Amino acid sequence: MINVAIAGVGNCCSSLYQGIYFHLDSDPIINDLGVSIKDINVKAAYDVDCRKVGLPISKAIFAKPNCARVFCTDLPEGPIVEKIEVFDGVSLYMSNQPEDRGFRVSNTQKPIDLVSSLKENEIDILINYLPVGSQKATEYLAECCLESGVSLLNCIPVFIASDPEWDKKFYNKGIPIIGDDMKSHLGASILSQVYQELAFSRNLTVDYHQQINIGGNTDFNNMMVQERLTSKKISKENVIRSQNEIAGVDVHEDSIFAGPSTYIPYLKDNKVAHIRLELTGFGGSKVEIDTKLSVQDSENSAGVVIDAIRYLKIARDMGLKGALKGPSAWTQKTPPVQLKIEEAISECQKLAAFEVPKHML
Repeated sequence: MINVAIAGVGNCCSSLYQGIYFHLDSDPIINDLGVSIKDINVKAAYDVDCRKVGLPISKAIFAKPNCARVFCTDLPEGPIVEKIEVFDGVSLYMSNQPEDRGFRVSNTQKPIDLVSSLKENEIDILINYLPVGSQKATEYLAECCLESGVSLLNCIPVFIASDPEWDKKFYNKGIPIIGDDMKSHLGASILSQVYQELAFSRNLTVDYHQQINIGGNTDFNNMMVQERLTSKKISKENVIRSQNEIAGVDVHEDSIFAGPSTYIPYLKDNKVAHIRLELTGFGGSKVEIDTKLSVQDSENSAGVVIDAIRYLKIARDMGLKGALKGPSAWTQKTPPVQLKIEEAISECQKLAAFEVPKHML
């Protein structure tokens, strides 16, 4: 059994919780890890929104402003959502949004002692689903994990696993972690990475790589605040930039752009990505690629989160510690070490076979 806690009962949490029970009899594994989806036990959940705190997670995931697709309603009640410290987890902009788009933090509900909750519930893994830009709140979660011996699965672009100082803290405590910023099952980031790797493998020059994303969920709305968007843009561009570095190719100024473009409420949890590459091939010939990708944003990440949970479970059983380099490279946009897809998969397969991957030696 893998006891999991979730911080942030938003759209991603909704798709994850629904997905666990939707797939109980048809486990949709990406890699065969020998750990079943039935082993995942969501034992605690935390949020700050007064419309969710106090409800069982099975009801809280359908409360406003969540707009993820409802695809499974036969759910166990699950744990009661408890309030944690807000810190910078909610911006003033989101607090002032209309009822169905913004956050509503109550000052009458007292935050719990998170370390005590993690220990009492015997949590193995804490999933960070807080809003983009929650720097202080994420660091607080990380400190609580260190104090309670819990692994952190950091699904947002606040750099913990990829920060050598934080990595060292978890290593010294003997705790494995995965991060940072979830790379969806088949999303814009993994598709950009495939295009970039393909171009280099065929000896083409990538002159320009653009990835523009639009969507209508609270994540896109929250990122309308430019101050909260900085780390997200860095993280999305890291996926592309890293392939240049692996190939030993200089990144020309203004040759890369990747990031959220705008918030369109009509789209709800549908994310639409427009990817464009301008390439130079044999004899200086020009090649252009234009791709439109449309996905259900939260569901698209949930399956990868399930695999990341499994990697952490195996790592905990093996006594591995610190940032898991291969699984982070496979599941995250900004891992501690950027790897080619083939190498990342190989690292994950070794871990699944209970072998210590090369980058963990």
